[in-house]
Amino acid sequence: MSRRRTLAASARRRGAARLTAPVLVAAALLVGGCAPPRSGALGPAPTAPSSTAAPSSTGAPTSGPGPVPVPSAAPRPSPTASASRPPLVTTAPRRPDTVTIELWYVRAGRIVPTRRTRPATVATSRLALTELAAGPTTVEAATGLSTLVPGGTEVTRITDGVATVPPGPADGQPASRRLREAQVVWTLTQFPTVRQVRFGAAAPVSRPDYADLLPPIVVTGPTAGQPVTSPLTVTGTADVFEATVSVRVLDATGRELATGFTTASCGSGCRGDYRVVITWRSTREQRGTIEVYEVSPRDGSRVHTVAVPVTLLPD
Repeated sequence: MSRRRTLAASARRRGAARLTAPVLVAAALLVGGCAPPRSGALGPAPTAPSSTAAPSSTGAPTSGPGPVPVPSAAPRPSPTASASRPPLVTTAPRRPDTVTIELWYVRAGRIVPTRRTRPATVATSRLALTELAAGPTTVEAATGLSTLVPGGTEVTRITDGVATVPPGPADGQPASRRLREAQVVWTLTQFPTVRQVRFGAAAPVSRPDYADLLPPIVVTGPTAGQPVTSPLTVTGTADVFEATVSVRVLDATGRELATGFTTASCGSGCRGDYRVVITWRSTREQRGTIEVYEVSPRDGSRVHTVAVPVTLLPD
């Protein structure tokens, strides 16, 4: 009897053990499934203490995580750098103090140019006509220059590239009137805003309408009375035989100091531009002459000579 009781108790214990193990496993699985996930914010990451950290009240360096630095888009300039950088100043380009204009005068029934340098003005057409009416300087007049433009001549308006000028006096001489108009047209059309000139109610005219009034050789530089040094660039236009233009330099006594020649861009029936550089030696300041001429194909003489009085400066 006692043995049966012992065997029964042992069997009950083994059964309880078999039941307990699955229950414990199920409970463990249940607890694992219901536990919160092992993730989340851990707080700011600790940073290394700065080498210049301020000591605490106990004298030990302060420890603990600091604020997370936020990188900026661009480094900020230091106050010292900003203060040393000069401010950006924008200035408008300065207007020139002077203006050089080209004036066309009359000599021997033709029109020839010279230049003036005057204080700058926005009314350049008015300035040009005023100078044109005032006439040549003493040095220019000595070379035979004159003017037919009367005082008070002015531009009344400029529209679409056409400058309107009142008609001049009816003096009954068509040749003089045409020369006067040529002076005005060639002087005004040097400006980019003027392509043609209208005299009163007449049809507009331009430079080609008076091209026949130009001499065979025109010298645009140097001008009468100009101080010059060596080397000198002589410029102008010409309609000469085989487009060949010759130049020579004379001193105060008329002695030839240098000669040269060039070819214009067109010639023998058409007008072309020319440019020639000539060199000489001068040991003192003196009066001189720049002569530009054509060598005659018949006998080799100098023809169509343009003499420009200048001041020769020493080398």
